[in-house]
Amino acid sequence: MAPILETRALSRSFGALRAVADVSFAVEPGELRAIIGPNGAGKTSFFHLISGVIRPSGGRVLFQGEEISALPAPARCRRGISRTFQITSIFPELSVLENVRVSIQLKAGGNFRLLGGRALLSSTESQARASLEFLGLGDRAELPANTLPHGDLRLLELAMALAQRPALLLLDEPTQGLAPEDTVAAVAVIRQIAKERALTILLVEHDMDVVFDLADRISVLHLGQLIAEGSPAEIRANPEVQKAYLGGLA
Repeated sequence: MAPILETRALSRSFGALRAVADVSFAVEPGELRAIIGPNGAGKTSFFHLISGVIRPSGGRVLFQGEEISALPAPARCRRGISRTFQITSIFPELSVLENVRVSIQLKAGGNFRLLGGRALLSSTESQARASLEFLGLGDRAELPANTLPHGDLRLLELAMALAQRPALLLLDEPTQGLAPEDTVAAVAVIRQIAKERALTILLVEHDMDVVFDLADRISVLHLGQLIAEGSPAEIRANPEVQKAYLGGLA
C-alpha cells in the first residue's frame, strides 16, 4: 500500500539553525502515528512543513503520491490535510456553529459573504452541525465560542478540522493545558475518530501516556533529526530514545 504522506530528506533552516534535518518518513493510510521528541527537537517545525505553514529549505513532501512541497497551507487543506494547533485557533466572537461553518468555507476556497444561496448555507450548516454532534458539542452550537471552557475549545477546534472531511488529520498537542479528566476524554475522542472515520492521524504530543495509549507507531525527533521509529513497545525500550529523553520514558 502506498503511503498517504511521505517526506524525503525534508529540511528547514532558520539562519544557522537546522530545525529539521533531512527527515525521511512515511505514514500509511489509516495509521495513527505519533511524533515525539524533547523540547526543541523540531516537532512543530516539521508539522508546519507538512501543513504548508512554512516552506522547506530542502527535500520534498508528498501527499497521496503527489508532491505538495510548494503548495501553501490553504491548497493543502483543499487536497485533504487538516490540522489543529498547539494554541487553540478559533474565532472567539463567532458562535460555535459559525466557527465550524467558516472552517468548511475555508476548505472550499469560498469567500465569507453569506450570499451563496440557501443550498450553500443549508449544506455548510448541516456539515457543521454533524461535526459538532459527533464531538458532543451540538447543544452549544449557538453559544459564542469565547464562552466555552478550555476543554470544549479543544473539541471545537477538532470539530472545525473534522468538518473539512480530511484524509489526513494533524493534531498538534491536543491535550495541551487540559485537566486530567479532560485528557482522558480527549484520548477517547481521538480513538473514536480513528475508528469510526477511518482517518489517518498524525499526532504531536508531549504526554507520553497519551502517546503510548493511542499510537500505532511512533517517530522520534531529536535536534531536528529522525532518530527512531517503531511500535510503542519498541520505542519505550530503545536506548537512543532513552538517551535523548534523559531516561524520561523509562
